[in-house]
Amino acid sequence: MNIEVGLKSAAEYIVDKKDTAKNFDSGALDILATPMLICNAERTCKNLVDPLLEAEQGTVGTLVNIRHLAPTPVGMKYRCECEIIAVESRLIRFHVLLSDEVETIGEGIHERFIINNERFTAKAYRKSER
Repeated sequence: MNIEVGLKSAAEYIVDKKDTAKNFDSGALDILATPMLICNAERTCKNLVDPLLEAEQGTVGTLVNIRHLAPTPVGMKYRCECEIIAVESRLIRFHVLLSDEVETIGEGIHERFIINNERFTAKAYRKSER
């Protein structure tokens, strides 16, 4: 596994009607919803590290501390940039910056934890056996 501080990635997204605060019921407006902003921030970070993991491994999000700073309308493109800023055993910390075509719309920290997919899934399903 070769996950190192300084690795970066970026992805672009376009705000669709399904991505709006109105659709998520997290607000009343047809603008990018905070839950969708966070989802794509997590996705961008996950996609950066996935190819670097062993076959039996995955990552799960454990912390999201991202400020949603400005609105983005339906149809506008936005970009998520992430950079690994710390690796502590199985914990990976990212700095995330999100910008639309005009301004910064979000910024913060996201953490993911490396897990064994099979063991983690088994642990989760043991809860339903109680």
